[in-house]
Amino acid sequence: MAGKGGKETTVGYIVAQPSSVPVPVTLSARTVAFQTSEVRPQVAGVIKKIYFTPGTTVRAGEPLFQIDPSLYRAAVNEASANLASAKASAAAAQAKADRYKPLADMEAVAKQDYTDALADARVAKAAIAQNAATLDTARINLRFATVPAPISGTIGRNLSTVGALVSASQTDALAVIQRTDPMYVDMQQSASELMALRRQLRTGGVEPGSAEVRLKLDDGSEYPLPGTVKFSEVTVDQDTGTVTLRAQFPNPDGVLLPGMFVSAVFNQANSPGAFLVPQGAIQRDFDGSAYIMVVGSDGKVARRNVEANRTLKANSVVTNGLKAGDKIIVQGLNGLRQGTAVKAVPAETPQKVEKPSAAKQGG
Repeated sequence: MAGKGGKETTVGYIVAQPSSVPVPVTLSARTVAFQTSEVRPQVAGVIKKIYFTPGTTVRAGEPLFQIDPSLYRAAVNEASANLASAKASAAAAQAKADRYKPLADMEAVAKQDYTDALADARVAKAAIAQNAATLDTARINLRFATVPAPISGTIGRNLSTVGALVSASQTDALAVIQRTDPMYVDMQQSASELMALRRQLRTGGVEPGSAEVRLKLDDGSEYPLPGTVKFSEVTVDQDTGTVTLRAQFPNPDGVLLPGMFVSAVFNQANSPGAFLVPQGAIQRDFDGSAYIMVVGSDGKVARRNVEANRTLKANSVVTNGLKAGDKIIVQGLNGLRQGTAVKAVPAETPQKVEKPSAAKQGG
């Protein structure tokens, strides 16, 4: 539609260019420690000392609890003495067998006596092996009297105190150690959504997205470090109908704590051949259907029905109704009608502002 004096309406346009547009997904998630270990006793006894301070970082192998070692030290001494006795008996039995061998060859003693002596020597050697194994077991039990940290991480409060009687068969842990750098984040996604995504990937409707994940904390702030999707479960939770996806995040400052509820945002897929159009260029009919105005090859405005069901930042994502090279009107849309002849200029073109005439200045 021409303005007064035959001037055409000036509109600003952008050229439609298809691109691979990410499809962001936001999933509810919960943080999980990278490693968790319950410290348990492997021998029975009374706790004599506790070496750690709750809430501090401990290293693997560092002593945490001391169980009274008296009985286990005595068992080592007894096993050591029994081994020495077995070695002495074996030496005597072997010497006797060695003396009987030439006598038996000369028939100075019965061959049965030599056979018995040789058997006694072999039994004595077996007794050495048995007592050596008993000594090893006693030493292991003595070592277990000092309870070490199985992993490196942050240790919680001690769940048993000095003077408590513990045993290897107890169900309660002495303490719990958690490694929180890196940190796992378990995300829950509807099984139906995941199946629909896989169907689209098979048919080419979407392309695989990025494995990078961003977190939004419970207070609305964004966690500064990105994570990476590691794997997806192969079973569906029967109670919730969801599948668990696990991501891994660096956590050097300890911001993420085990058990936190967070929101995970990542591009699970990309829409190939989609168009990013400024949201202001998308108009809606009474039924909610979307359309845009384009400049036709004849220089006139044409209406184009489109599918624009989601947004990405300041743009609407158009997945149908546009083709590459279309001139989408983004400026001068007010009162614009289909079939109007317009003067189309690129949207970034600066507009000339005319100086008011003297007559207008004078009123």
